[in-house]
Amino acid sequence: MKKYIFAIILFLTLFNKKTFADEMKEISMPQPVSKGAVLMDGKTGRVLWEKNSTEPLAMASTTKIMTAIITLENANLQDIVTVSKNAIHAPKVKMNLEEGEEIALESLMYALMLESSNDAAIAIAEHVGGSVENFCDMMTKKAKELGADNTIFETPNGLDKGEHHSTAYDLALITRYALQNEQFIRITNTKNVNFKSSKKSYAMYNKNRLLSEYNGANGVKTGFTNKAGQCFVGAAKRNDMQLIAVVLQSGWGAKGKEQKWIDTKEILNYGFENYKYYDLLENGKIAGSFNIERSLTENMEYYFNFGSSGLELPLTEEEFKSFKIEIEAPKTVLAPVTKDEKIGVGKMYLGNEYYGEVELLAMDDATRHDTKTFMEKVLNEWFEMGTKAESDIILPEF
Repeated sequence: MKKYIFAIILFLTLFNKKTFADEMKEISMPQPVSKGAVLMDGKTGRVLWEKNSTEPLAMASTTKIMTAIITLENANLQDIVTVSKNAIHAPKVKMNLEEGEEIALESLMYALMLESSNDAAIAIAEHVGGSVENFCDMMTKKAKELGADNTIFETPNGLDKGEHHSTAYDLALITRYALQNEQFIRITNTKNVNFKSSKKSYAMYNKNRLLSEYNGANGVKTGFTNKAGQCFVGAAKRNDMQLIAVVLQSGWGAKGKEQKWIDTKEILNYGFENYKYYDLLENGKIAGSFNIERSLTENMEYYFNFGSSGLELPLTEEEFKSFKIEIEAPKTVLAPVTKDEKIGVGKMYLGNEYYGEVELLAMDDATRHDTKTFMEKVLNEWFEMGTKAESDIILPEF
């Protein structure tokens, strides 16, 4: 069977006589102080911009994003938690729980995510995981399931210990997952809340300034330790675009504390100002055709198979114009062919950057038709007719 490779360049806009280079626009890239940072599209998971995004770094209380996920997926928020001696000895920031105090798990979650209470994190971990160590194992396991392979949790509150670390990219992955949970969004977007335990009343105020300072902000979590410096995972949604920005090690002191907000807003602005969603592939659309040997069907088309929703990506205008697909499929196929059989692949590129593959599937069936198969068919039909004739014989009764 002879194969050949041909390219179909899918230009989704009309070009004038100007070259592609002539039409390139200068895009101002983010210049954050943060050592590690990333901008991720929440819908597709595509990284839109990054700086040292896979470098392992301490991540402070951004850890509590995973603490919240594990809790929401493994416990009932109406549970009543009895505070242990271990929990009350957690260092500041803390809500000053007392040993033996009984409090709703949901209340602890508000303290965890709004004011980053470290004693709440320990109480939650012991209630949900049985022990802090087991809870941290649950956190690390979940991270690996989400593809956050360069993350290890050794504390549920983010305090520096052993190999406790993550990356900007991993935290974006974890946050993207968390934002699919309505309870997570409800808790992290609460501006302030009051609640009671068996011993006292509490008032919690959200320390996430992004919620009040940035249009569309819907998360997520601040963090600071002496090792990690200032950290923040921020999220914002405008129209149908959900963006996630992570900044790690934005600095120390008052300057670093302010810098994380500056870095986050700059990164989010870059995303909203330069990206929008484009429909690049319609699932089921005809991609090409091939010849068929030894069949009465001489020619057949094949189509793109990219899931029920096709391919939609957040792109800059220049990326959109540079999108292309290189079709790799045989010119001729030997029968038989089965409907939806894989014929080849389409390799997708954004300019010179390889993006991925899409399957090319046959539109229909094509049976084999040559001397050998024709004779086999005749003999099979003859045999079936003979068998039927014998079964139809009615013997006379005596």
